[in-house]
Amino acid sequence: MRAVGTWGGEWLDSFGHAAKFIGRVMWGVYSGRVGKYFGEALRQAAILITGSTLIVLGLVFILGLECGIEGGYGAKAVGATSAAGAFTALCDLREVIPYAFGYMMAAKVGTGIVAELGSMRISDEIDALEVMGLDSVLYLGGTRLLGTWLVLPFIYAIAVVVGIFASYIAVVVQLGQVSAGGYLQLFWMFQTPLDFLFSAIKGMCMSTFVVLVGIYQGYFVTGGPVGVGRATAKSMVANIIGIHAIGLVGTQLFWGTNPRTPIGG
Repeated sequence: MRAVGTWGGEWLDSFGHAAKFIGRVMWGVYSGRVGKYFGEALRQAAILITGSTLIVLGLVFILGLECGIEGGYGAKAVGATSAAGAFTALCDLREVIPYAFGYMMAAKVGTGIVAELGSMRISDEIDALEVMGLDSVLYLGGTRLLGTWLVLPFIYAIAVVVGIFASYIAVVVQLGQVSAGGYLQLFWMFQTPLDFLFSAIKGMCMSTFVVLVGIYQGYFVTGGPVGVGRATAKSMVANIIGIHAIGLVGTQLFWGTNPRTPIGG
């Protein structure tokens, strides 16, 4: 019992430490204090665009094709072939694109942040920033969070278009199951501007979580290169759990009481 209690206390202490650190990062952005490092935020935004955009869009395109094929055959299986547009619309916008975005952020951006900040920590570069009078939490954490928020809404909007286009190719061009007009009619019948907003909120929450986890794990790396690898693995575990939790809560919150599904009225 003592061991269990000790482990629980350590877990609570660790959670409290992480929450306090993340609160410092987010407050630095919300309060506008990160503005004095705005140039660094723009640099981080540029790195995010050049390093991740094509990979994210490629993954979304592939999953959009898969969603279109499965949605098309699924609609046919239940005897509602004309509803393929509705099935793929619900699949793409609400689940596939947010999760693809979150997974790619975790695999590419989150691990990259851990590796970069971890390397700076073990080489004493973070301590050097403090000696120079810079707020290392704000300079390294706040700028990365601000850079993420500056560019990801636009990348996400493009990803939505790419995913929808991929599903259109699968259903209309590849399967030839329904005409272009019929597909688009049902597609837009079951989507509203609010659905796009809700989808973007899910994607941005997942991305924000990934970035904050990466900043925390990288900033407090210990143990040399082995410690960096260990922190990267921890960030991936936390990100996978967090992405699915955010996806579950978001779906229940936004569509749990009003799914507007195309079958059963």
